[in-house]
Amino acid sequence: MRLRPWIALFLLALAGCGGSNAPHRLTIAVIPMGTTHEYWKAIHAGAVKAAREENVELVWKGPQKEDDRTQQIAVVEDMVSRRVNGIVLAPLDGTGLAKPVAEARRAGIPSVIVDSGLQGEDYISFIATDNYKGGRLGARRLAEILNGQGSVIMMRVMVGAESTMRREQGFLDEIRNFPGIRVLSDNQYGGITTETAYQTGENLLNRFPDVNGVFCPNESTTFGMLRALTDAGKAGKVKFVGFDSSEKLIAALRQKQLHGLVLQNPFRMGELGVKTVVRHIRDPHAPIEKRIDTGAVVATPENMDTPEIRQLLVPPVNQYL
Repeated sequence: MRLRPWIALFLLALAGCGGSNAPHRLTIAVIPMGTTHEYWKAIHAGAVKAAREENVELVWKGPQKEDDRTQQIAVVEDMVSRRVNGIVLAPLDGTGLAKPVAEARRAGIPSVIVDSGLQGEDYISFIATDNYKGGRLGARRLAEILNGQGSVIMMRVMVGAESTMRREQGFLDEIRNFPGIRVLSDNQYGGITTETAYQTGENLLNRFPDVNGVFCPNESTTFGMLRALTDAGKAGKVKFVGFDSSEKLIAALRQKQLHGLVLQNPFRMGELGVKTVVRHIRDPHAPIEKRIDTGAVVATPENMDTPEIRQLLVPPVNQYL
């Protein structure tokens, strides 16, 4: 039996309506503190892995400079105006980023915080290293290789970054447990670039030529201080513990110019960050831990080739980026 034309059009319209009810592909924005350090590339790779597994679209965008709070706030606000479905954020400033995250929540866009803490409760979960514990691990390693005796320097990163501030405090609190160790300087900031850290490191080594040990709480300060020690002819002679990993830092660890690297798991942070926010979007009532610790360990010249440490020193970035 032939359908009348108006009936055929009606059935086509119904079919079209059915097609519009197909599941919408989620868009997740991942906003790091910066994009140049190897650490952030590992977070990016983990986020890409999760996005592929969850079949969501990933938008990766961060400030050009790792101390540009204004630009990071603008990126968050842009993602809210673009109506992304969820945000994974590593806040440059635990206070300054609280307001845009609260605005995202009011707009119905949930956020997961990674790497560094955020004030308030306007986020689903905080996924990061226990940074205070990481600082304590660094202090213990430095005290161990100094045999509990000597004078040390701690070079800070910058004011406002909750993650590195917690590491710095953990280091200072733990090093006080070793009465034979004296802290010569703990109030100088290396900044977020290798060049500024190098300059600060040079100044510190000139002021304290007899220093026995050094601790730096992130990748850029660690590499900047390594350059300063090398130029001063002290690399390998001054006991040195840093934080995070890169190709050059791994080489320095193997050559015993570095005596320890406190390692996080940024790949896991990126992966869990995306998976957690997607899980919440798909099931708002799903139980999610408010705080997820991704762990920290110390790599040394002695253990750096073990499988556990190797996978943290060299995360599978090239596999996903």
